[in-house]
Amino acid sequence: MAKKSGAKRLGGKFSEFAQMSRENKQRALYTLLLNNAMYIIIAAAVIFIAVRVPAFLSLSSIINVVSLTAAKLPIALGVGGCIVLSGTDISAGRVVGLTACIAAALLQATDYVNKLFPNLETVPVWAAFLAAIAVGAAVGFVNGFFVAKFKLHPFIVTLSTQLIAFGAVLMFLMVGNNNGQTLSGLDSSYTEFIRGSLFSVAVPKYVLYSAVLTVLMWVVWNKTKFGKRMFAVGSNEEAARISGINVFATVVGVFVLAGAMYGVTGFIEGARIASCSANTGLTYESDAIAACVIGGVSFVGGTGNIGGIVIGVLLLQLIFVGLNFLSVSANMLYVIKGAIILAACAVDMRKYLNRR
Repeated sequence: MAKKSGAKRLGGKFSEFAQMSRENKQRALYTLLLNNAMYIIIAAAVIFIAVRVPAFLSLSSIINVVSLTAAKLPIALGVGGCIVLSGTDISAGRVVGLTACIAAALLQATDYVNKLFPNLETVPVWAAFLAAIAVGAAVGFVNGFFVAKFKLHPFIVTLSTQLIAFGAVLMFLMVGNNNGQTLSGLDSSYTEFIRGSLFSVAVPKYVLYSAVLTVLMWVVWNKTKFGKRMFAVGSNEEAARISGINVFATVVGVFVLAGAMYGVTGFIEGARIASCSANTGLTYESDAIAACVIGGVSFVGGTGNIGGIVIGVLLLQLIFVGLNFLSVSANMLYVIKGAIILAACAVDMRKYLNRR
């Protein structure tokens, strides 16, 4: 019955389209292409790369794409909430770097010669995980408080905390005799917890953690009062306030949740890359913002979904891995990232103007 019903609905849509005037058909086709422009462009690029370099579709390449997607997904989920509020968070990457360094410092092997805290025993993995989340959430609270209390633009607030987080990382890495050196020599309990294989095909464990986190965020966004309030505030803050929603608590809550996601990302990154420096997390926020906008999270506010963010992160990693297969320089990748963000925002605004 379900298949027949679905086929009937699909047939009905085709029938409606066939009965449209030529002008309306053109408008409908234009709207369809506009709404999916970034998907179409990136899909075409991926197909082109796959044709040029068949190894792009090999099993090892696919596992690499999935792994990179899982690593970058938590930060995108956090930034997505800020964009739903019609804001952003450019401190995200530096907070990832800060929390990664904290986790790495706490989880260096006890017998490692260049240990940042030589008198500190390696802490339990769960303790370092909670520390990373707590630091990320604290930065998120500062962001949310200044945005909600003083009505400052999120760009200005998060620019400030971006600089503060970066300065904190630099000072942290100067503790003792470290002199700003990279943190490495991580305990096996940490690296195994993050990078250990799930299956015989060597899928790392953090892919599972990101999948669970994605489901939890979907529940928060779609099945809780907090999620409904977030979308209401993003759509129209004044209307939300009049309807009885605590706008201050909602905005602060969104940024705190985002900060916690950055902490999770930092915790994963510390073990994934096996070493942390002041450059850890650099430009991660640009990847996250691009993925969110590609996935349909609108800067206009009040629009977005978790599934779209997942697709956005996946498509972005596909294109970056593909460009590496084409031997595109790392410097050129920055240019391409900027172009993708610019194009995605332009398409997003165009869709908004069309709806008006």
